[in-house]
Amino acid sequence: MTKAGFLVPQGFCVTTMAFQTFVQNSQEMNRFFDQLDHIQPDNLKEIRLLGQQIRNHLEHLSIPKEIEITIVEAWNDTGKDKAYAVRSSATAEDLPNASFAGQQETYLNVCGQKQLLDSVRKCWASLFTDRAISYRAKNGFDHRQVFLSVVVQEMVFPDVSGILFTADPISGNRKIASIDASFGLGEALVSGLVSADLYQVQGGQIIRKKISEKKIAIYSIPEGGTVTKELPPEEQKAQALSDDRIVELVKLGRKIESHYGVEQDIEWCFANGKFYIVQSRPITSLYPVPIFSDNQLHVLVSVGHIQMMTEAIKPLGISIFETIIPIACQAGGRIFADMIPVFSIKPLRKRIPLVLDHMDEQIGAGLKEVMERYGKEIPFKKRVPIWKIASFAWQVIMTIIRNLLFADPVQGRKIATDFLEKSVQIGKEKILNTSKENRIEAVRQDLRKLLPNAVFKIVPYWVSSVIASTMIKRVLDKWLKNNELIHRLERSMAGNVTSELGLMIGDLADLVRRHPQLAAHLQSRTDENFYEGLDEVPGGRSFHQELDRFMKKFGMRCPGEIDITRPRWREVPTTLIPPIMSHLRTVEAGEHREKFNQGAKEAEEAAMEIIEQVRKHKGKLKSKILSRFIKVYRGLGGLREHHKYLLVQYLDIYKRAILLEASELVKNGVLSEESDAFYLSINELHELTTNEFKGNVGELIEERKNQYNLNQKRTPPRVMTSDGEIISGKRREVDVPEGALIGTPVSSGIMEGYARVVLRPEDATLNAGEIMIAPFTDPGWTPLFHSAKALVMEVGGMMTHGAVVAREYGIPAVVGIDRATEIIKNGAYIKVDGTQGYVQILREPGNQNYD
Repeated sequence: MTKAGFLVPQGFCVTTMAFQTFVQNSQEMNRFFDQLDHIQPDNLKEIRLLGQQIRNHLEHLSIPKEIEITIVEAWNDTGKDKAYAVRSSATAEDLPNASFAGQQETYLNVCGQKQLLDSVRKCWASLFTDRAISYRAKNGFDHRQVFLSVVVQEMVFPDVSGILFTADPISGNRKIASIDASFGLGEALVSGLVSADLYQVQGGQIIRKKISEKKIAIYSIPEGGTVTKELPPEEQKAQALSDDRIVELVKLGRKIESHYGVEQDIEWCFANGKFYIVQSRPITSLYPVPIFSDNQLHVLVSVGHIQMMTEAIKPLGISIFETIIPIACQAGGRIFADMIPVFSIKPLRKRIPLVLDHMDEQIGAGLKEVMERYGKEIPFKKRVPIWKIASFAWQVIMTIIRNLLFADPVQGRKIATDFLEKSVQIGKEKILNTSKENRIEAVRQDLRKLLPNAVFKIVPYWVSSVIASTMIKRVLDKWLKNNELIHRLERSMAGNVTSELGLMIGDLADLVRRHPQLAAHLQSRTDENFYEGLDEVPGGRSFHQELDRFMKKFGMRCPGEIDITRPRWREVPTTLIPPIMSHLRTVEAGEHREKFNQGAKEAEEAAMEIIEQVRKHKGKLKSKILSRFIKVYRGLGGLREHHKYLLVQYLDIYKRAILLEASELVKNGVLSEESDAFYLSINELHELTTNEFKGNVGELIEERKNQYNLNQKRTPPRVMTSDGEIISGKRREVDVPEGALIGTPVSSGIMEGYARVVLRPEDATLNAGEIMIAPFTDPGWTPLFHSAKALVMEVGGMMTHGAVVAREYGIPAVVGIDRATEIIKNGAYIKVDGTQGYVQILREPGNQNYD
């Protein structure tokens, strides 16, 4: 920053090499490092004791003479009569992806040689503060490989000091700068002793000021060190920084941001009419924003929250989605949909938030807030005439109208299913039988046709059932003043591929149930030897045949299946064993089929009851209208997963083709292993196969792997703007018990039981009577639903996978509870109210072994 011309207090640095020499001078540090290697980040008592021992040892360790002489010489050159700030800077902080400021110590107003050398030694020792040890242990830093430099800077004696964020650290908005300011030294602010003023600036204008009561300030004293003073009453509520200085500071901050090319967290001082920059580091907590070439505001919705897969996706998976969906873009290793092209169609501006509200209540609320705040300001440049949309979608509209009014739903279900099966078969022949020279190009070309096929050939049938469901609810509200019976109509839908998946898992479990030796054999297998010796075990041949049938129909599925790079069940068959064993423990033989049949019977009885009530109170004509809607809803509702089932089967075809090509690239020495292809885009793979790729592919893959590991640690927002602002929206108000966790009710009923936190379905061990707490679920989680007595999810809405399956299975469910898997502990006794939409922790875990 000094070289770039910014006003930085002068000084010198004691390098990390000096620190290493100092530590090597100790006879005890090897023993301490051995102890640090085995410490757990959550063992605070052990960290506290060990950290105290190390600091005491280093603070009394002599500084090597040559280092001491060099420090004193630098101090003399800079000015021995001046006061200094002695600051720590470790190699594990201020990184592009791990700022974690404040781990080590800073000493202010250091005067004289003895104070200086003591402060340097204390800074070195502060590499082993409790918080620094815990941070390194948690983030996998080798304690031996983290070093510390000491920055010795001339003291600035400021009138005002504080922190400037060149992006709003709360909302993430990159166009809003946020300033914290207080009187005196910044130590009072950063240590939390005083509430600072808050100023926010956007576009050169102050948009917010919050003047705090600043009762104290920290000042330097002549003999060295600092003192805390109480401010006079007239200063306590005074604005620390004038308006013109606020704007001036933000302009300076923008220059520093431009210098580094990334948003900055800046510590500053104001003294003698000038701003001094004490430190600047990246703001690493901001979620990345996609890059757009225009200056238009873009509204981005997380596809992962809609598709129940919020984890990071590898580059190949992202590029596949960006090719399939024209409005898709990526940020932080996740896929977002740019809603501006959709909002350019005026009738959709109100309807889309309502539709997405059923997918995730918080997404719907966020989009409503966006439209309220920015609706009139968003320049809808790409307007599409309604007549053109209607003409383009005429086939869809007519199919829906026919389905609602007179078409046979059973025949409609057959048409959609036949199309799906025929389309997949054509896809296999076309792509897998293509010559290797054209394999990747065949995938690229086919990707662009996948979405139109799903939208125009399958989705209209499912949408017809959704419309019928909406009409039924409205009719029941209006005619009977009661829509509770509709929940029974949702049970055991015919033709639902996800329900069929769960039933087939139950059938596999029943086969294993009859043969204890088979259960033991399956639990001892790995993916590599899974089928070896299976036919020789009692019951193994029948299980093998049934499993082959399952794999043929569902082997391409898995948790997180929208990411093409995720291992499929056919690739890792052992992941099916935990849910099969959970089924054995929690469900009686044949119970899964009986429940499904009972659900269908209850739905039929509910339909008859509803129709009879309407006939009795509103007449025969209205009962016939309602009967038609029920027939459409029950007949086509099971197709809700067909479009995704089509997508997943095609992803499996594409993956097979890509891995065939990756195998060739490995043979030719281009890739180290087949899975390296997952870290390239589909276009980059095409360039590799046609010898058009420029650059070092090995270095690129290594860089992408590191970025993917970083992305995995990020938490994606549901809705954000291209300015980086995260829009949360307002949740509905609901009267719940004190301390309850509020979510979205998606399957009615109340259930109490022990919580079982499931982060990965392949590791799940549900027991009878347990309530599943999950980050999200998709069809890959379906095998667990027979075992769960209720469901709680961090993500989801009325129409997402977990919610619909919960209603079909008749178990209460609440979704959209942020951090549910962290707040609710394994073994906690909880109450799930799927009618009101909350979860109550009745009793924290006892001595039960739930880990």
